[in-house]
Amino acid sequence: MTMLSVEGLRAGYGKIEVLHDVSLAVEQGQIVTLIGANGAGKTTLLKTVSGLIRPSAGTIAFEGNSIVRRPAHKIMRLGMSHVPEGRAILKRMTVLDNLRMGAYARRDRDREIEVDIGAAFARFPVLAERRAQMAATLSGGEQQMLAIARALVARPRLLLLDEPSLGLAPKFVTRIFETLRELKREGKTILLVEQNARKALQIADKAYVMERGRIVLSGSGESLLNDDTVQRTYLGRHAATKTTAPPAGDASAAISR
Repeated sequence: MTMLSVEGLRAGYGKIEVLHDVSLAVEQGQIVTLIGANGAGKTTLLKTVSGLIRPSAGTIAFEGNSIVRRPAHKIMRLGMSHVPEGRAILKRMTVLDNLRMGAYARRDRDREIEVDIGAAFARFPVLAERRAQMAATLSGGEQQMLAIARALVARPRLLLLDEPSLGLAPKFVTRIFETLRELKREGKTILLVEQNARKALQIADKAYVMERGRIVLSGSGESLLNDDTVQRTYLGRHAATKTTAPPAGDASAAISR
């Protein structure tokens, strides 16, 4: 089942167009990653999908229904959670209250919400230890855990993550990617923007490369991890080791600019 379908998308800020005819798809249960240089348009794409920016052209369908003209809060209620770059946690609220805010649009019983908050604490024990602390007092890595946990409490069917490892200490980067692998095993559907291209491609079912607001390359995570252009541009050829050859005819064999 196609969870998210984007076709011919154009969007930007005022008269400045950032996205040029972007198309991609996310299937249910997949991790799909977007990689590319700073300024390529990745964050703008996520903001447009989640309703924070209205496109000037193109279509966006979530579970088969158009969401192009829906405001962000209504898209969220449909089952999409967006963890933006910079986390956007509520720093003057406690860890526990941040998690409760993640469920504000849910209509089920408080008992079920508390079960999900308990699951978030089980996933990130450090948050359980700090449940009464103000979110502002957490380290950067702990704040990122809180942002992801809050999004999960909303029970999203599609999770958008923008640069979850950016600026974090190595131990937190490792924990974030462990969490993404856990979510993948649980069948969660994720659209991931990530500056650590190697780690992102290692966990991705499918991947897209963006340059200057356009998709220039796509394929499986494995095929792009082993693609010469991706290795040279985003991974550093000297650090890359080919483990398997890309499948014949894979989309990664050609780049259209």
